[in-house]
Amino acid sequence: MILDFLFGRSKSKDEAKRRLTLVLSYERKGLPPNFVERLKDELVYIFSKYPQFDVSKIEVDIKKGNDDFEEIWIGIPFKQ
Repeated sequence: MILDFLFGRSKSKDEAKRRLTLVLSYERKGLPPNFVERLKDELVYIFSKYPQFDVSKIEVDIKKGNDDFEEIWIGIPFKQ
């Protein structure tokens, strides 16, 4: 357990679990495997036209919402 903490094994395990969950979510909804990455690329392209947004920090993810529904979460921060 301590070695996992020191060497980050549980972190990589959690990341692998998160990725597998995403892949399964995509399959259940009929989405392509790289859906989030493609959507993020398109959002960066669109919002890069507007100088008030920080496109380097755009986030796109599929998360469990209220009532255990999966939803797309998109964060597009403003520049300071």
